[in-house]
Amino acid sequence: MVEDAAQTNDPPRPNSGIFSEQDVTNGQWTPETVLSTLSEKPAAHTSSPVAFFHILERLKTTKREGWRRFGIERGESIADHMYRMSILTMLAPPSLASRLNVPHCTRMALIHDMAESLVGDITPVDNVAKPEKSRREEATMDYLCRDLLGKVGGGLSGEEIRKVWQEYEDNETLEAKFVHDIDKMELILQMVEYERSLQGAVDLGEFTWVATRIELPEVKEWCEAAMQERQRFWEDAEKTPTDYSKGENISKEKKEQSEGYYGNGTA
Repeated sequence: MVEDAAQTNDPPRPNSGIFSEQDVTNGQWTPETVLSTLSEKPAAHTSSPVAFFHILERLKTTKREGWRRFGIERGESIADHMYRMSILTMLAPPSLASRLNVPHCTRMALIHDMAESLVGDITPVDNVAKPEKSRREEATMDYLCRDLLGKVGGGLSGEEIRKVWQEYEDNETLEAKFVHDIDKMELILQMVEYERSLQGAVDLGEFTWVATRIELPEVKEWCEAAMQERQRFWEDAEKTPTDYSKGENISKEKKEQSEGYYGNGTA
């Protein structure tokens, strides 16, 4: 194994998923902002998808930033998150599966955070306004799908990938709503698992609020089961954790901050 290669379960690179003051304040962010820092810039406008394949590596090594604020440095990567989401979509309950294009949902789950390969995992506390976050993600998807995949033939085209991503962002189809719910469900699962693995040393209840934003009854049922597991864990630990899953006891400031990101968006 090459020692300098960043591994998914290794400590993240120094700047992996971290936003500098310049990142936050610079409204002129473009994909070039990140590309200019790479040791080798991807070759654009070619018939080969290899440059795109290399960009995807960043999804494997960039950690989900929310957990790091709680000292979880060896946490999941963006790719880890999307992988489990894709499996969850395959297990859509019969009442949903009969109305869904399940393979399309799986594809959407694998594409929905693709822009974070360059944008990074922006969270509500990063002081990047939602419109600016959306602008950066749109610019990145345009770069990936047009500049890196525009001339690549065979399989799924860059244009098709861009359309799937936009469908998720627009959140109007049943498939998009399902994948949005799965996004939140995967976060709830990971929250419970980290609390267990850390033996109750860390209360991640700040994230329970996303449970209130799950829309489809079938996914709500899954979420309630996970939250019941969490409740039993903390009862056994004889502790009372933070719990915003019923939409109660959350400050107005935190609710407004989270609403813009989790209300109709991603976790």
